[in-house]
Amino acid sequence: MALHSKNSERNSSGVLSCEMRRLQMDSNKFFASIPTGQDKPFDLLRTLYEGSIAGAAAGVIVEAAAHGGGSIILKDLYSGLAGNLVGSLPASAICVGVYEPAKQTLLASFPEKLSALAHLTAGFIGGAASSLIRVPTEVVKQRMQTGQFASAPDAVRLIVAKEGFKGLYAGYGSFLLRDLPFDAIQFCMYEQLRIGYKLAARRELSDLETAMIGAFAGAITGAITTPLDVIKTRLMVQGSAKQYKGICDCVRTIMRQEGNHVFFKGTAPRVLWIGIGGSIFFGVLERTKQMLARRHPAVQKSPSFDQDSKL
Repeated sequence: MALHSKNSERNSSGVLSCEMRRLQMDSNKFFASIPTGQDKPFDLLRTLYEGSIAGAAAGVIVEAAAHGGGSIILKDLYSGLAGNLVGSLPASAICVGVYEPAKQTLLASFPEKLSALAHLTAGFIGGAASSLIRVPTEVVKQRMQTGQFASAPDAVRLIVAKEGFKGLYAGYGSFLLRDLPFDAIQFCMYEQLRIGYKLAARRELSDLETAMIGAFAGAITGAITTPLDVIKTRLMVQGSAKQYKGICDCVRTIMRQEGNHVFFKGTAPRVLWIGIGGSIFFGVLERTKQMLARRHPAVQKSPSFDQDSKL
């Protein structure tokens, strides 16, 4: 009888231990990115969360370190920095937070040979999502750098008072014209260069190598999109004067009054600053993603945060 009681207790203990292990595994699955049927929603949430955190960290650091948008006058270099930092955090968080799951979805849907198109499209989607924050931030920054306002709160208050809330989205079309191609090209170039480098080196990239690839991708993208940046800036800083009626009118007026060379004005400093920014942004982004992955080891076995899942 005593033996039977001991066996019953042992069996009960074993069942309880198994049940606790099962509950622990279920808890881990909730926070891990496991690409199986019912766990897909949690995989998406984890990717959104970690992408947002990494993007916010990278965006704030790069904005603080390489702020200035091509200005080479030191006293003006950090004009509007505080307001821009406030906008950079949510904008970068949204951009990368949307980019990462969009990238993984597209990589899983497209053939491997079309991975560049997946990266290009995901960058486009991420840029479009973040534009709702980026545009007001850019308007405030541009107006402050031209000396129209002394502080970001004053800029927002006076722009809304004089032009309405639509004033915060002045030049929205030209912003999308510049930033959507910029985001798409930069992310695509960075991802493809990173994949190619890893294939050639047959190992993981160091922080320095990641930064160098980011710098190259940023510099080339900056040079390509310089004419779009000129148009965007002209439309955003004109304020209520309405010197230009739109993108096409802006292009025609510049060509007629100043010449075609104006579209490439400031290319050198723009390439320099965006190259520096690209090295910092992607370097911080990858390092932050690695830190987040170490906090949840199961994520590392998932494609959710594997940049090269299509290798």
